[in-house]
Amino acid sequence: MSASHPDRHQASVESSAPNPEAPSTNGDPHVVEVRVVADPEQLPVMRAVVGDLAMRADFDVDTIADLRLAVDEACSSLVRIAAEQSQLVGRFRAENDVLEFTAEVNSPDASGPRKNTFSWRVLSALSDNVASSVQESEEHADGHVVRIQLSKGRMVHE
Repeated sequence: MSASHPDRHQASVESSAPNPEAPSTNGDPHVVEVRVVADPEQLPVMRAVVGDLAMRADFDVDTIADLRLAVDEACSSLVRIAAEQSQLVGRFRAENDVLEFTAEVNSPDASGPRKNTFSWRVLSALSDNVASSVQESEEHADGHVVRIQLSKGRMVHE
């Protein structure tokens, strides 16, 4: 750990009151929320969580690998535009053969993630559905909350 940033490498799983800007979980027991510093070194945490949740939901090995890569791409895109010392918040929900993931950061950039990039194409190919949104931040006067949402269904073998 760095002396100037003692909490830089810590991840936390939150169960406190939800962020008013965040999509409401309404106490949904199927939602897992993870908060880390918006730093590329924290991306393995998000990959590990999605991999574990997908494995527990009985997703096949290929779909688990796709989900890990998709979450990594989504989080990487957000970390690149995140405000300094911003948190990367990930919400995972696995139910009814579908795993949904929403990631968000605070950003000074109102345009959101660029969709004309190789990264966005990879993200789109790995997910069944992918979308992004930007809204003004209520906490940061000159900032925006940028989100990427994706979902992937479990392969059903007959």
